[in-house]
Amino acid sequence: MDRTCHIRHIIALCISVFTGLLLLVNPALSQRLIDDVIVARNPDPLLGILAIMLIVKLGREGLRYLMVILLEKDSQHVIYNLRVELFEKLEYNDSRFFDRHRTGDLMTRMSADLDWCRHFLSYIDYRIIDAACTFLFACVYLFLVNWKMAGLLVAVTPVLLIITKLFSAHVRPRFVTMREKLSEMNTAAQENIAGNRVVRAFAREDYEKERFDAKNQAYRDSNLRINKLWLSFFPFIEMLANGMMLLTVFVGGLFIIQGELTPGELSIFTGLSWALSQPMRELGNLLNDLQRFSTSAAKVMELAMSKPSIVDRPDALPHPSMQGKIEFRDVSFQIDTHRILSHVSFTAMPGQTIAVMGPTGSGKTSLIHLMARFYDVTDGSILIDDCDVRQWKLKELRGGIGAATQEVFLFSDTVEGNIAFGDQDLTLNEVKDFATRADADEFIAHLTEGYDTIIGERGVGLSGGQRQRIALARALAIRPSILVMDDTTSAVDSETEQYIQHELRHLPFPCTKFIIAQRISSMRDADQILVLRDGCIAEHGTHEELLALKGYYYQTYMLQYGLSEKEAV
Repeated sequence: MDRTCHIRHIIALCISVFTGLLLLVNPALSQRLIDDVIVARNPDPLLGILAIMLIVKLGREGLRYLMVILLEKDSQHVIYNLRVELFEKLEYNDSRFFDRHRTGDLMTRMSADLDWCRHFLSYIDYRIIDAACTFLFACVYLFLVNWKMAGLLVAVTPVLLIITKLFSAHVRPRFVTMREKLSEMNTAAQENIAGNRVVRAFAREDYEKERFDAKNQAYRDSNLRINKLWLSFFPFIEMLANGMMLLTVFVGGLFIIQGELTPGELSIFTGLSWALSQPMRELGNLLNDLQRFSTSAAKVMELAMSKPSIVDRPDALPHPSMQGKIEFRDVSFQIDTHRILSHVSFTAMPGQTIAVMGPTGSGKTSLIHLMARFYDVTDGSILIDDCDVRQWKLKELRGGIGAATQEVFLFSDTVEGNIAFGDQDLTLNEVKDFATRADADEFIAHLTEGYDTIIGERGVGLSGGQRQRIALARALAIRPSILVMDDTTSAVDSETEQYIQHELRHLPFPCTKFIIAQRISSMRDADQILVLRDGCIAEHGTHEELLALKGYYYQTYMLQYGLSEKEAV
């Protein structure tokens, strides 16, 4: 919150206090109106008193309007800045953070939780001050008018405080539960929206509808339990609040009969008895809102205070350019207790092509994640250009690595915007050149609006191979020193794959290529081929050397090409 917001909020709260004082003016004038005009049968002060009452009323309402405007501007400004800060946290948090948190939960924090924080700043805090000031000012003024009568009324208020305290103790854990149910419901909705094609492909619409309905019912039931709890306390609060008014009239009448109170002074008590009961009555609602706010604020603060474990180290060295040398030195990696890589070592010189293959779960993709520092190694070290990746600045490290993966994510943008995502200064001709190298220019030209076609979220409307080629063009467009392709051509035909491989061998910039694939055709020309099994390098060499070993690579080669023992080499 900047200084202007601080000042604006303080001014608004000061207005709230001042308008609380103004509440005492009209009851005081009512006392004069009854005692000095009606009882005394003296009409002379009538117009003056009514004029002052009108001015005070209008002035108070005008100040309240200004207060609401200030609070709304302040709350919107604060939440805007907080939302920007939270989004920045999401942008710079590491992979482990997203492994631990569900997307639906994060979306709830960015929407519903932030909205409750805004509600606190624009309504709850000033209502608390309103209630406290109204009660305090009314107590002081009533004690000055008649301490006996005031003491009798104030003696009732502790009962209301006890009731609201009991309500608060019971309701807090229920709000925590309700918040979790909302998060689960949002997560279920988000997963179904993101995975709608899978749901339809397996004809599981009815099942998913029932699953979401169960989450929705759980959230509804949680809300109903809280409301039921509130309604069980509400009658007692209302009964005591209304009882104060009856007590005021009854006791006030006795005091008038005994000559200890004038009719005008009784009007002050009847006019301000609500100022004693209303804050107590409203306290239940305010506590209700405060519990919701505190639950949401805790979630927002957890996100705001989160710190990524992978950041630029203080001793990070500047690297104006990347040459593309890669060296893994006895690298081991595990997440929690699950070992993924064990003692992996190899070196790739600038411009070389390194291919990696192996069974599912052997740790192939983890090599990429470690190289770009999405995770840090558990043991050993990874060097790029003879410098440990942990001593690179993240922006320079990742800016030199272009990645195209099998599972492509495309933004709801134009084709040109997606290809130029990593370099917004690319001209259209440059975008077309990289699209051509990825064999994407031809099909893009046939789209409705060519490179200006909005391709939709995640590339809806394109085939798997088309999405992969756009992703490859996007990776090439940053002119990376290290190009990573994780099953990038798995969804394209052999002719397209051969064209892409030819273009990759003749890139207009130096580039070390790191290929993860299962097709022998994608890796047979690589300078080095690594075969990973159970997180270890089981085989290492060129195409011919690995065939001679007659291991996993040899067996895969024979299976894919349908060769006999005599034809294998």
